[in-house]
Amino acid sequence: MLAFEAVRVTTDDGAELLHGVDAAVCPGTVTVLAGPSGAGKSTLLRLGNRLEVPSHGVVRFHGRDVADLDPLELRRRVGMVFQKPVVFAGTVRENLHVADAHADDLSLGRVLERVGLGVALLDRQADDLSGGEAQRMCIARALLTRPEVLLMDEPTSSLDPANRRAVEALARELAAEGLGICWVSHDLDQVRRLTDRVVVLVEGRVADAHEAARYLGAGDARGADDAGTARDARGGDDAGAAGDAGGRAGERPA
Repeated sequence: MLAFEAVRVTTDDGAELLHGVDAAVCPGTVTVLAGPSGAGKSTLLRLGNRLEVPSHGVVRFHGRDVADLDPLELRRRVGMVFQKPVVFAGTVRENLHVADAHADDLSLGRVLERVGLGVALLDRQADDLSGGEAQRMCIARALLTRPEVLLMDEPTSSLDPANRRAVEALARELAAEGLGICWVSHDLDQVRRLTDRVVVLVEGRVADAHEAARYLGAGDARGADDAGTARDARGGDDAGAAGDAGGRAGERPA
């Protein structure tokens, strides 16, 4: 559904942030981009809805080069949840109307309940929400555009353990309903809990099997192939099978 094909990102001063990366996000799966800080995880994620553009290579959505798609329409179909909640001034209702100005309170209440909040929050000032509530409101706002893919850039890094688990559980539920989730994390415990497929990045490139095994932990690296990029980190079945770009990335189901 969302495919990264030999993407490179080079800065104006010649530094290469991504080196020919292949990866894919498939419907109904949680794909985690893992790796140490500075490995290029967030840069790759941001290519998915054109918050950044590749210097070389192609990003495709349903087979079409995203450069040929209207950016606003793409971002409605490929949503983004950032590390820190993006909260606008005003009420929760007003924040949700940023995504759908015509949504009525019934629709807004349903999407809030979908993320574990309640309709009673609609009139609350968004600035008064807790960190966990604010992040879930942001997920609700993203869901209002009915995306097919949700890009999540370390969305739980600033949350307490209870809210972290709640957002993880929500991601799993959304994937079970068919949404493609791409989640950035360097929390290995979270990777093991959450992922159907994992792509390990090291210094801007896809890790080989040995590097991936060392990073993830040898006891959990079974199933990585010679490219070391993707496997079922939760020990499940082949729900994490690669999509149309999988073979190019050396990715395969565990």
